[in-house]
Amino acid sequence: MMCTCLLTLGVKYSQLFSCQLARLKSLTFLQEDIDKAVAAAKKAFEFGSEWRRMDASMRGRLLNKLADLIERDRVYLASLESLDNGKPFMEAYYADLNFVIKCFRYFAGWADKNHGKTIPLDGDYMCFTRHEPIGVCGQIIPWNFPLLMQAWKLAPALAMGNTVVMKTAEQTPLSANWVAQLTKEAGFPDGVVNIVPGFGGTAGAALVAHPDVDKIAFTGSTEVGRLVVRNAYEHGLKRFTLELGGKSPLIVFGDADSKLVDCWMLLTHFIIRFGATF
Repeated sequence: MMCTCLLTLGVKYSQLFSCQLARLKSLTFLQEDIDKAVAAAKKAFEFGSEWRRMDASMRGRLLNKLADLIERDRVYLASLESLDNGKPFMEAYYADLNFVIKCFRYFAGWADKNHGKTIPLDGDYMCFTRHEPIGVCGQIIPWNFPLLMQAWKLAPALAMGNTVVMKTAEQTPLSANWVAQLTKEAGFPDGVVNIVPGFGGTAGAALVAHPDVDKIAFTGSTEVGRLVVRNAYEHGLKRFTLELGGKSPLIVFGDADSKLVDCWMLLTHFIIRFGATF
């Protein structure tokens, strides 16, 4: 376990001869792995902790520092991403990481701008709203855009002062683990960011069902999304955010150029979306 509560669970890799060069071959999951990660996130979110005492502008500076470190390690992260799921290095370097860095910088700017409102009332009253962080956020990301999905979930949660336990896809654990190390280097307090690689039916299910997780964010299939909703309701009426989808639907009109359709179908299927064409 690292200082950021990065958990490595006896991962073994097997070499393949397809586009994917490495994947989880076996992983011994224990409930206590999720319990440790959630406990670390819960402790980091307690009143009086370093994270809870930190002002919003400082959270923004940490996110900008993390973006700087990702930019510094851009070549290495693009190499990990290509090794992990087989996407072209140039796509990971120029497309994915460009958006990742921009995402962290964007939410760094939002960190101190999430303001409440004052509401006028009749009589001698003062009415206002105040935005508070939710708490421990359980996040589950897929394999097709590991770095992007991590950034899209991690950045807004941290900007608003939450702590995170993220379950990465079993096929692509490498790049997310490196970003977790960079959060420590950037200065995020212990327990704020926790990464647990594992399978959805074990680690993912345990994360969704954990009583100390306040919100679940999931990206993946509609089928699994339904399970997440059901489990979230059955275990404390958790808040949840779902990004669900199908697999490569296409609409081709009768007057379309068939050769051009074939070209764009392959392009969007493999290079641009790598798993979700639309």
